[in-house]
Amino acid sequence: MATRATNSVKEELAKKAEMKAGEKKLTRSMSIADLIKAMAPEIKKALPEVITPERFTRMALSALNTTPKLQECTQMSFLAALMNAAQLGLEPNTPLGQAYLIPFNNKGTMECQFQIGYKGLIDLGYRNPQMQIISAQAVYENDEFEYELGLNPKLEHRPALHDRGELRLFYGLFKLVNGGFGFEVMSKEAMDAYSKEYSKAFDSLFSPWKTNYEAMAKKTVIKQALKYAPIKADFRRALSTDETVKNEISEDMSEISGENIFDAEYTEQTA
Repeated sequence: MATRATNSVKEELAKKAEMKAGEKKLTRSMSIADLIKAMAPEIKKALPEVITPERFTRMALSALNTTPKLQECTQMSFLAALMNAAQLGLEPNTPLGQAYLIPFNNKGTMECQFQIGYKGLIDLGYRNPQMQIISAQAVYENDEFEYELGLNPKLEHRPALHDRGELRLFYGLFKLVNGGFGFEVMSKEAMDAYSKEYSKAFDSLFSPWKTNYEAMAKKTVIKQALKYAPIKADFRRALSTDETVKNEISEDMSEISGENIFDAEYTEQTA
């Protein structure tokens, strides 16, 4: 009896080691292209109308070509990250800088994290008809920069034309068509502390924090500024997918649980 029970447990574990997609089994030995083909019905249901399964496959192969380390990630974390990008209409791992699929070692398991890029966030922001201007800038030590808070907030920045010096801080701002506006300012020290604390894949060699620090800092400070903007629910849902690792796909990826750092706080650090 004990032997039968042991064999039964082993069989059950073996079943759980392979995920079923319809009548097809997904195995670790499958290529990403074969995996997408096997899951075609589920993927087709989750894709927006403007993206076909064929284009989705091309996006996957392109990401794998530009970042071969993604092939070591768990299959579902890669597909979920790719689906996040597809549903938001953002091209991942391209020079456009709209979105990133980042492989990182999570306690011995290689997983894929989805990150919205700076240009992707700008693109999402301008989909809101209320948004007139959304921008972020880096400030250097030789720039003229002044800002005030309170009842009459003010922000002025005149970049130095030559030899701007060392990077000092970042600011993000938005202005609405009705004249409303808001902004956030973060020192470089605060930005570094924030990124290390809230970006799981910060230490990954493939993290855009390593390859495109300034753009990621601008994205971060814009997200902080947008806390004060009257943003729509769909934009907030899009932001909820940023910097998350998910292990299933859905017709709405924002409904899949994942860490949401949109409301994360930062503490200003002194130099």
